Amino acid sequence: MKMDSQDFVTMKGSKPIPMLTAYTCPVARSIEEAGVPVILVGDTVGMVEMGFDSTRDVTIEHMEYHVGAVRRGAQNTHIIGDLPYGTDVDPETALINAQRLIRAGADSVKLEGPNDQVIRYLVDYNIPVVGHAGLLPQTAKNFKQIGRTGEEASKIMNEAQTIQNAGAFMVVLEHIPYSLADEITKALSVPTIGIGAGPDCDGQVLVINDALGLGDYWPPFSKQYAYVSKTVLEVATDFSEEVESRKFPNNIIQFTGTDRS
Repeated sequence: MKMDSQDFVTMKGSKPIPMLTAYTCPVARSIEEAGVPVILVGDTVGMVEMGFDSTRDVTIEHMEYHVGAVRRGAQNTHIIGDLPYGTDVDPETALINAQRLIRAGADSVKLEGPNDQVIRYLVDYNIPVVGHAGLLPQTAKNFKQIGRTGEEASKIMNEAQTIQNAGAFMVVLEHIPYSLADEITKALSVPTIGIGAGPDCDGQVLVINDALGLGDYWPPFSKQYAYVSKTVLEVATDFSEEVESRKFPNNIIQFTGTDRS
């Protein structure tokens, strides 16, 4: 059964929340089959799937496309759609774009930073919101850990509380010291989801390409459960060699059913 925002709030402090990103229908289908309760269709798609140098190149049209694909693969899973860079510059603009993601199949939307006016506005229009504090990829100058000084830590704590007080039902904490993430998690009444923020958050999110080992670079705080890039290389090499030697398609049983090509 698909969970809603209140279901996740009730999980705080009782059961850790696993979250994975997804951008395609078949991957989303597998994640749902595994029982992962929430999928984030993140603007990370721009870097890990589309080859952009930054998430700032992702458009609302890109996000609609991928949210729709993920929804078709995971019909019974809560889906969070990222509002890409520049689509939440003011409450009215954010509402228009959030509604586009909801129509595409999202159950809630995520936006970066302590933009309390936008969060309140979306919540007033019955759009569940996930906040994001700590490292903010859309505006960060680099991807180094932040929050290591007392001033930075205090700022991030205040931002997380602002996000909660504006009505967000969940807050992603990215690439901050573990001790700070623990303090924020204890201070908030809504769940925190960590990415590079240590084990004391209420849940963890991982980019699916990082988990799969699909790509040529992965953040130091991620974990590779497989190395799919190596498998793709092996498959492509074997296929190419078989075509050149005329072994393929002579080594497969002729298919007489419906042609899927």
